[in-house]
Amino acid sequence: MGISTNKLLSKLVGSVHKPNDQTTLLPYISYDDEDVDNVTSFMDSHEIGRIPGIGFKMAQRLRMHVLNRPVEFDTDLMYGGTKEVVLVEDVRKYPGMGPETLERILGGPGTPQGIGNKVWDLLNGYDDTEVSLTREVPKQISIEDSYIRLDTLAEVTKELRILARSLLKRMHADLLKDEEEIDTVKNTADINAGRRWLAYPKTIRLSTRLRQPPNSDGRRNKSFARASRSTPMPNFVFSLKESIESLSDRLVSETLMLLYRKLHPEKSGWNLSLVNIAATNMVDAASERSGSVGRSISKMFKQQDEVLRQWRTTEADESQSMMEDIKKKIPRERAPTKAVTHENNREGSEDLLTLSQKSFIGDSRKWESENDDIVEDESDKFVCEQCGSSMPVFAAAAHFRWHTHEQVNYVTPHL
Repeated sequence: MGISTNKLLSKLVGSVHKPNDQTTLLPYISYDDEDVDNVTSFMDSHEIGRIPGIGFKMAQRLRMHVLNRPVEFDTDLMYGGTKEVVLVEDVRKYPGMGPETLERILGGPGTPQGIGNKVWDLLNGYDDTEVSLTREVPKQISIEDSYIRLDTLAEVTKELRILARSLLKRMHADLLKDEEEIDTVKNTADINAGRRWLAYPKTIRLSTRLRQPPNSDGRRNKSFARASRSTPMPNFVFSLKESIESLSDRLVSETLMLLYRKLHPEKSGWNLSLVNIAATNMVDAASERSGSVGRSISKMFKQQDEVLRQWRTTEADESQSMMEDIKKKIPRERAPTKAVTHENNREGSEDLLTLSQKSFIGDSRKWESENDDIVEDESDKFVCEQCGSSMPVFAAAAHFRWHTHEQVNYVTPHL
């Protein structure tokens, strides 16, 4: 782990004691010589190709400019190695070197504008790149290793098992999440109980790189080209009941070896310098997060009470209780109906007569029933004890609520 004042220095200083310990780089200027600071000294000690942000092709152009000739590759088995080591100090102190010179050396079609200023800042340890939050789910998970010699099927199978085991461990670490209800299953023997997948990689990819055969003079041509084949990720890798060892063996025998035979149909004669397997094409699992392809039905029902609590009302329960009390008070025989007069002034009640209704009081005109011989069942009527109003039983609860709120006074302001 590296700690410093920007991303560039943090990445570089994190490799000082890799893989153990953490290293902190605090910039300071020497009291003896104000022109010397520890950041410049730290940057100058690195080979130009080791600086983050300076790729292979850029480093090659800078080496050629400093050496004034094409760079000779090393004859060992390390890809990208050169015979000459060109340090940051060699580039930074080269005569006439600056942002304008770097723009001329590195600029060209497809190169971002201002590349000279950007690289000059990197050579001096300055990086204003923003530190952003990491994704909850990675875009892909890739595992690879390089080899001095890998040319037999037995060795390939062995290395594929090692890589597949590492890939599945990474998938469990990065894509599995504990459920909130983990306390209910923490005492079980299954370590994966209560865990769920955040995302599922839909594709698995196998990539290899061949080492070129030696030339007549014993030297090897450098090649950085990789060959790849992909196939849908088998569903059994998402099982949480089987061990990682058994899943990795199955993944190698049923999937990876088939991809390998497509990459290298010949049974022998190849020599691999690199093998890479990757889980790609991530799809978010059903969840409440934005961007997911679905929602967890079981989780939705578990959260339903909490989500709907703010809108829940007890009015229905109260109405049901009122109805039970009212039914107990309903007389078995019809009670006399009290006349409702204007003196009652019960505004808002369904018992007050409208103008159209008043005009027909005492009038001989009325709707004649088609079934005048039908006798209405008076037991279905409810008579209010407070106002004497008669009504169907289903209207009793609303009428009772009206009595509850009738004490509200509306005051008209004096003009």
